[in-house]
Amino acid sequence: MRIARTELDAWIAEPKRRIETSAWDAGDGVRLRSVAATRYTPRVAKSTDGKLWFVTNDGVQVLDPHHLTVNKLAPPVRIEEIIADHKIYWQNLPGVGVWNLRLSPRTRDLQIDYTALSLVAPEKVHFKYKLEGQDRDWREVVNDRQVQYSNLPPGTYRFRVIASNNNGVWNEQGDALEFSVAPAYYQTNWFRALCTVFFLVLLSAAYLLRVRQLHNQFEMTLDARVGERTRIARELHDTLLQSAHGMLLRFQTVSQLLPERPTEAKERLDSAIEQTADFITEARDEVQGLRDSVVQGNDLALAISTLGDELAADSTGHRPAFRVAVEGQSRDLHPILRDEVYKIAAEALRNAFLHAKAKQVEVEIRYDNERFRLRVRDDGKGIDAAVLSRQGIEGHYGLPGMRERATLIGGKLTIWSEADAGTEVELRVSADIAYVSARRSSWFSRKFAAKAKA
Repeated sequence: MRIARTELDAWIAEPKRRIETSAWDAGDGVRLRSVAATRYTPRVAKSTDGKLWFVTNDGVQVLDPHHLTVNKLAPPVRIEEIIADHKIYWQNLPGVGVWNLRLSPRTRDLQIDYTALSLVAPEKVHFKYKLEGQDRDWREVVNDRQVQYSNLPPGTYRFRVIASNNNGVWNEQGDALEFSVAPAYYQTNWFRALCTVFFLVLLSAAYLLRVRQLHNQFEMTLDARVGERTRIARELHDTLLQSAHGMLLRFQTVSQLLPERPTEAKERLDSAIEQTADFITEARDEVQGLRDSVVQGNDLALAISTLGDELAADSTGHRPAFRVAVEGQSRDLHPILRDEVYKIAAEALRNAFLHAKAKQVEVEIRYDNERFRLRVRDDGKGIDAAVLSRQGIEGHYGLPGMRERATLIGGKLTIWSEADAGTEVELRVSADIAYVSARRSSWFSRKFAAKAKA
């Protein structure tokens, strides 16, 4: 081992500095076998001429520090070939230049072979290499003439390599090679731009969809509120106002009978009081949404007959003939549909008994396999054409309410009337909707529940 005086002086001035040394081994002709115990001493000596003598088992070695052989020739360096994914892309052969060396996309394994020529002690050659664009600093290896990289991203690279001989003389220029790795389609700028545009379009579409959903929800809320107000108005007209009107007629009858027939007037008054109590109960149930309809049972004909008898009893001046005819085998109707049918019939009967001045009123209920039909006829004075043709005018909301109920249950309502020729109201509902069956009851419940809620 040899340390130069200049290295020691530099280390004394800067203790943190690394000391460069020179070592001789078998490659330099030094005997490396251990020195066994021997009677010859000393084992190392310096002669008067400055030479160093070393005793070994099989002889003596002499080193002259004043005449050391130093290799001052920097080794030439060159890059030999590039192999990517086990395929040779370039070799440093005579007449082969490097122009726009481009590796294929998605290169996974890259191998670069290089070398340096030093015949004195080739095993002591040191290399430093750096792949610009990948490595931050130089990497140093000893007698290693190959480097590998994995999964290089697309881009342009420059590989540099330098080397030193056995005495540490460096070839600072070394060799260099430029190459590039082509990008795959999904690694290109246009693909990234396209993805960005697609993402922005998707984000914009999602925003517009959300705005449209909120707009639709707002409109549905408004429609629901309008529908609810319309339903309340229809219920008030078909129940509370009609009941109030009936009470008014009874009190008028009592007022007319009181001077001449007080006993009969008292009976009518008691009946009006009972009707008033029923009206209050009905009003409370309507407000709370708990009205117990007279059609809670499924006998629609009986419910309509009862209503007709009540209206006939409340008629003043004359009592028209009234009858209910049922054709076909009576079948159960869906409860919600049955209630709406009853209210349509009730409105038609109130018009016939209270306004039409009819002599005969007839209700026909027909159960067919294809459809359910309700028909109310009278021979009264008819409905004014202006009221019949319009959806509703001030003070006339019965006909629009009937049409709304028919639409709610998926039926078709037809109203025919002429002056002094009577009126006919006909409601038709498909059998698939009207009749209750075990196979379809759950489906109808959901359908009519949704309609009633709307």
